[in-house]
Amino acid sequence: MSTCTTCPYCGVGCGVIASPDGTIKGDPDHPANYGRLCSKGSALGETIDLDGRLLAPRIGGKDVDWDSAIKLVAHRFSDAIRDHGPDSIAFYVSGQLLTEDYYVANKLMKGYIGSANIDTNSRLCMASSVAGHKRAFGSDTVPGTYEDLEEADLIVLVGSNLAWCHPVLHQRIAAAKSARPGMRVVNVDPRRTATSQLADLHLQIAPDGDIALFNGLLAHIAAEGPVNKAYVSTHVNGFAAAVAAAECSNPRDSGLSAESLAQFYAMWAGTEKVVTVYSQGVNQSACGSDKVNAILNCHLATGRIGRPGMGPFSVTGQPNAMGGREVGGLANMLANHLDIENAEHRDAVQAFWRSPTICTAPGLKAVDLFQACAEGKIKALWVMSTNPAASMPDAAGVAEAIGHVPFTVVSDIMVRTDTCDLADVLLPAAGWGEKNGTVTNSERRISRQRAFLPVPGMVRPDWQIICDVAREMGYGTAFDFDSPAAVFREYAALSAAVTQFGRDFDISGLADISDADYASFAPAQWPIPNQKSAGGRFFEDGGFYHPDGRARMLPISAPLAHVANGFQLNTGRIRDQWHTMTRTGKSARLGAHMAEPYVEVHPDDAKNLEVGATELIEIEAGGHRSLLRALPTDRVSKGALFAPMHWTRQRNASGPVNAVVHTRVDPVSGQPALKSGRVSARKFDAAWYGFVATAHPVRQYGAYCAVARTVTGWQAEVADGRPLNDALATFKVLTSVQGGEISEMNDRTAGLVRIAHRVEGKLNAVMFCAPGPVAVSRAHAIALIGTDAQVTDALSGRARGAALDPGATVCACMGVGLNDLRRAVALGATSIDALSAATGAGINCGACRPELAGLLLPATDAIAAE
Repeated sequence: MSTCTTCPYCGVGCGVIASPDGTIKGDPDHPANYGRLCSKGSALGETIDLDGRLLAPRIGGKDVDWDSAIKLVAHRFSDAIRDHGPDSIAFYVSGQLLTEDYYVANKLMKGYIGSANIDTNSRLCMASSVAGHKRAFGSDTVPGTYEDLEEADLIVLVGSNLAWCHPVLHQRIAAAKSARPGMRVVNVDPRRTATSQLADLHLQIAPDGDIALFNGLLAHIAAEGPVNKAYVSTHVNGFAAAVAAAECSNPRDSGLSAESLAQFYAMWAGTEKVVTVYSQGVNQSACGSDKVNAILNCHLATGRIGRPGMGPFSVTGQPNAMGGREVGGLANMLANHLDIENAEHRDAVQAFWRSPTICTAPGLKAVDLFQACAEGKIKALWVMSTNPAASMPDAAGVAEAIGHVPFTVVSDIMVRTDTCDLADVLLPAAGWGEKNGTVTNSERRISRQRAFLPVPGMVRPDWQIICDVAREMGYGTAFDFDSPAAVFREYAALSAAVTQFGRDFDISGLADISDADYASFAPAQWPIPNQKSAGGRFFEDGGFYHPDGRARMLPISAPLAHVANGFQLNTGRIRDQWHTMTRTGKSARLGAHMAEPYVEVHPDDAKNLEVGATELIEIEAGGHRSLLRALPTDRVSKGALFAPMHWTRQRNASGPVNAVVHTRVDPVSGQPALKSGRVSARKFDAAWYGFVATAHPVRQYGAYCAVARTVTGWQAEVADGRPLNDALATFKVLTSVQGGEISEMNDRTAGLVRIAHRVEGKLNAVMFCAPGPVAVSRAHAIALIGTDAQVTDALSGRARGAALDPGATVCACMGVGLNDLRRAVALGATSIDALSAATGAGINCGACRPELAGLLLPATDAIAAE
């Protein structure tokens, strides 16, 4: 039996049809994806096993019953409130939570504990968009819909590698562009990415050059372009001041040539139906809020907002980042887009909740929250469904800060994460496929996540865990919910109770939703008002949420160019992994695409550092370091580095790259500048490198040890600065082998060591070591694990006879390697469709198609090539 649910990864909010046997398909009727899925979504069935799951509450590392755990958590929280006040408590929650979970957590903290010290990892991805929206519109409103992406004549992607981070939206745009070749796409990004393959124009701006670029556009619009005078005069304040500030900016501070600027400005000004899509490259900046408002200024000045095919569009990073914003999951918001600072709003929410108190001021935002932990101000911390000890900037410092908290609770699905390792109490939460509730995607569409798997062990859904603690703290019937439907009804009823404030968010039409209607709820875009039509766009005819009903254009100044020693580090995501790999790391085929952490470095910088491809670079900042595999490429500019953020201490001995990211934040939004930290870099002088394939988990060893799942077990890339004096002992530490037969080949002159372990005639583990990066066929070695392969084949390091090495995986869905694709090109495949027909690559989710395009370009360092 199959179940219609929603993907738990990015903010696109794709519909999924899932079965208990792990069969996953895209939902052809869901308006977010119409059946499309990316590689991560397609692999969801490979991530729902119970390996590594937290199945019972734990106190001090020992399993206990729920009653004991709940009593301890409630009493320690109550004691902290009694002895140190409500602000000694902090919740750090997640866009992985369902809206119902978010709602009760927010109600408990703000309305019953009486503190606003609840923030979310969404602070790291979209807080600057929230701030920009509120400054311009008076509310955190995303004006448009996904349909605008298909109706636009020009799409500008700013700081968004859509092809890898929101692949289904990228596919929708690619399909629209194919159907309407006149559609144009501009990619604004300091890096050349997979998304650049789709673009008619790639603007490789300087880091934080966005404000200079869009201020220049606004000045161009005012001088030469299509100011919509009627719209501005009727619906907008601040036009003259915003233009005056823009005219003071130098567009060349964007890092672009005069020719590129002129081309872009002519395209934008001359195209009525333009959508500007922006994401983390805009938000994750110390001037992210100003970047957002610089973009909004251009749309407000032209009135290109709220109509089909036009408008600014913030795409969120998590499946329920939007839902968290709706319920007040951020430290500076109340539920239903109401404001903590507004006494009338506070009074209305408190009256509805019938709560004994209400927070009266914004709480600690994420970076400040963990700084307060370090300073001993937080006496009890509850982390829900996220991994800040790896994902926060200064991750090592955050881990130390959590260690200073007297009592830390973590709700999670896994026993081991970097954060779970620091907890006093672990609470087993239901995972995707086991829990019921709602999420809201980037276009304001509410969808159901539905359970299709039994709840394992003693696991409970987050909303129930929170309510259990609240009741034990003495808050009684206020948290006496018996289902997520009951929570949702109260949430919608709150919306109905505060309609007098005339906010954008309105789901009052769902206040009386029955259990049956909740169970069958079809995806719907808010607003969903009572007895009025739902969904649609905002602001075509004004109707903004400032007291005067008008939007505000802001005077924005570009940041001063900052020259400093070292490199500028940009962090981000890769196509086939999600956040800190708690789920996607379970899938062997997702791990096959990029199995270890790496850093992109310009070839000239690599030469100056005397580091070659696949050697290791040591990055350092603030006394912390990270070791990463060097990937020389001109996709990044000189002086710039790019590294993905997914690897944690669980999977890389040298720790997360966020350990070397500074805690500098946007002063308005509090969002960390995760894309512009200054670091030093040097070659890591490895005495030896190694590659291990084994049937069993690998134990961390050495200065560098990056582990990943494989189709036959596990693999590890290893390196160390100490000499490899006893290779066999190292092999035993890494693989934990016992018994069986060990064969060793040792070329002392060349410094090469190869070891194989067989048990009952089956190959159990192999290790290859060399003075430099190991040159063996990883795919061949991995495929032999668990077979009756002979030792000579195992230690050869390459396929023999007719077998061909597929190379590094490019298409995760179909398991197609780089060498497979290169052979197809050599045999005459000259188009993406021809490559797909020859190899099967790109025929499922299509997320690899930009890489296929790169392989067909002459004289290009295609993304797949590394």
